[in-house]
Amino acid sequence: MNENNLEFEQGPIRPPNEARSLLLRVTRNCPWNHCLFCPVYKRRKFSLRTVEEIKNDIQTARKMVDEIQALSWKLGAAGKVNDQVISHIINQADLSTSYRSVAVWMYYGTDACFLQDADNLIMKTDDLVEVLTCLKEAFPWISRVTTYTRSKTVTRKSVEALKRIRKAGLDRIHIGLETGYDPLLKLMKKGVTADGHIEAGKRVIAAGMELSEYVMPGLGGQEMWKEHAEETARVLNEINPHFIRLRSLRVPPRVPLYEKLEAGTFTMQTDDMLAEEIRVFITALDRITSTVTSDHIMNLLEEVSGKFPEDKEEMLAVIEEYQTLSDTDRLVYRAGRRGGTYRSIKDLKLDPVTYGKIKNMVEQVRVEKGVEGVEAFITEMVDRYI
Repeated sequence: MNENNLEFEQGPIRPPNEARSLLLRVTRNCPWNHCLFCPVYKRRKFSLRTVEEIKNDIQTARKMVDEIQALSWKLGAAGKVNDQVISHIINQADLSTSYRSVAVWMYYGTDACFLQDADNLIMKTDDLVEVLTCLKEAFPWISRVTTYTRSKTVTRKSVEALKRIRKAGLDRIHIGLETGYDPLLKLMKKGVTADGHIEAGKRVIAAGMELSEYVMPGLGGQEMWKEHAEETARVLNEINPHFIRLRSLRVPPRVPLYEKLEAGTFTMQTDDMLAEEIRVFITALDRITSTVTSDHIMNLLEEVSGKFPEDKEEMLAVIEEYQTLSDTDRLVYRAGRRGGTYRSIKDLKLDPVTYGKIKNMVEQVRVEKGVEGVEAFITEMVDRYI
């Protein structure tokens, strides 16, 4: 099997909800790459891949699909990638990472494709249309094609150009809005204004694409948290994207923002402060029909998810439930959540044994290292996921 050692290029990241998608690299790294909070692509040069390079990768991925289907028939799975087939492939030591990723994509059967890296709409419209056309020809069953881009890049394309891209097969765009507060956008070197975010979002929607906007709770620190929450909500009220995805700020030493943290000019929100910030943000969202998701381990309250306006009160109730926990229960929940044990506040009461173990662990750290030691312990756990 795989006598030609098939492989194609893939990038370093994708959104969590694209974990089971076919991943194809269209551009390399980020053409902007100045954002103070971002740990990805730093010290890496941006480059456009040629259309031929990308089309060759698409054809290679298709050859992998054909080869895997042939293996499936040989193993008696009738062309499907079942447990037997995926286990056989994963246990082959000589296969490339991209080959395995295609097999996993077939196993889950999402029929979705995510185009990497950070800003693929920076390509010439004709080139991107050619790539999308090739993708659809090679994989006619793909039902969703998604990519990252920047608001600034979107505003450089006309709605007509975006409609061409949509017609060629791009269904959904992810944009890192992060904040709608202009002083904070400037501080974080985002390279766009609130009005630019609004214009870009409206163009994407006018072109008929789904729009997913990322918001970063905590980005304003303790200095600008309220303005960050309220102005971000204002911008999203204007755009009304299909999805709003919460990705709470983390500041590991390798990101540029860490220097401001060390210098004392930026102060991280505590988890309790962050809960209040998100409450203010959710409360201020009042003109949208968006779906809010909080599907990342860096988020304290994963249950703050739902469809506006019908689920708004339920989301606020989740925050209130956290805020009314006892000091001990909030600490146990935070440690359990950051350690990957808890996904919901309700998990606190489901397993008394686990609760007791986490409580004892936190207490031991507090006795040995004090309250600051507990906070450092929790921070260390969540930063592992960055």
